[in-house]
Amino acid sequence: MIEPNRIQWQIRCAFNVFCKRVLKNEAINIYNERQKRQAKEMTFSDLTPLEENQLYTLDKQYEGEEGESLQVAGKRITPRLLAEAMRTLPTEKRKTVLLYCFFDKSDVEIAELLKIPHSTVQYRRTSSLKRLKRFLEEHADDWDD
Repeated sequence: MIEPNRIQWQIRCAFNVFCKRVLKNEAINIYNERQKRQAKEMTFSDLTPLEENQLYTLDKQYEGEEGESLQVAGKRITPRLLAEAMRTLPTEKRKTVLLYCFFDKSDVEIAELLKIPHSTVQYRRTSSLKRLKRFLEEHADDWDD
């Protein structure tokens, strides 16, 4: 068996020492960073009620204030009425309407997303919009928030 010459052996040993030193220093850095982060972290159980209240907000969109309703064709449409109309739709039709109206997706994009034929998307969209229109026309005047 041929032994490597002395210079190659010294280079290999020096590189080995260098790699071990780099790994050791990197481990120390990670440990120190973790210690610093843990010193700054706080568990949810340690928060005061005031601090807990700062972690979330409440959406006041559907509180039914007078200024939030729309007058359309002489009928008053509130956000709650519109939400209730959407709830009357079956899930698959609701998804189609939401993707079309609120996410500006075309029928082709919706068909690809839901993995259904384009004609099914078109049918669901048009029938759902007719159903929503009928619900809003029937319930707009007598709906109380």
